[in-house]
Amino acid sequence: MNDRVSITIDQGVADVRLTRADKMNALDPAMLQGIAAAIDTLGATPGLRAVVLSGEGRGFCAGLDMASMAAGVGDKDFDLMARSHGLANLYQHVAWGWRTLPVPVIAAVHGVAFGGGFQIMSGADIRIAHPETRLSIMEMKWGLVPDMAGVALWRTLVRDDVLRELTYTNREFSGEDAVGLGFVTRIAENPHAIATVLAREIAGRNPDAIRGAKRLFNAAADGDAASVLLAESEEQLKVIRTPNQVEAVTANFEKRSPRFSD
Repeated sequence: MNDRVSITIDQGVADVRLTRADKMNALDPAMLQGIAAAIDTLGATPGLRAVVLSGEGRGFCAGLDMASMAAGVGDKDFDLMARSHGLANLYQHVAWGWRTLPVPVIAAVHGVAFGGGFQIMSGADIRIAHPETRLSIMEMKWGLVPDMAGVALWRTLVRDDVLRELTYTNREFSGEDAVGLGFVTRIAENPHAIATVLAREIAGRNPDAIRGAKRLFNAAADGDAASVLLAESEEQLKVIRTPNQVEAVTANFEKRSPRFSD
């Protein structure tokens, strides 16, 4: 981590914040490295149950800081063709990496989410936005294509023709519009508060089943019916009759909060 990203963990819920508020959390090389480091840290954190991702200040993320990013061109860490983070390059990893975490990620979005910031938001499992949030697939404004994992993420969220229109025109739309389009799960006046409540609810579920469900949904994006049906059975066998699954049943019958182990 660095001074661009902060992580606070309480009772299994990580509060992750982009902290370049004076620049609307725009993405410079240090921010990209900070987000990548945060994803790596969270992936190795024992007892983690859920993540809330947000931006400090007036917006979630204004996208690439074009001036500062120009200095990074040619740097081996910013090689577009390098698969430096599994399937992805560094730029893609800061959005796609949230999908690779074993636990659910909830993005709390306000102010603006443009370009790269919009793609980072899209990497979350669930997205809660203020109704007046300004959003855009901004890359075409600069004569570019979206290349921070957006295309891989949006294909499961939005109709193809809608996605093409918004990409070709870089038209801006609101958080309220984004619900109807499919980019946002729901809107709230205080997205961070609602995201935190939801994260704590998820943290109270069987962590083995939650992780298995996330693996299933990730696999469903590319799998055919046969592979997804088989994956359902395999994931169920991993959790059924295990101590945490038995505890979920027992706690329900006893009308108490479950006590899960990691």
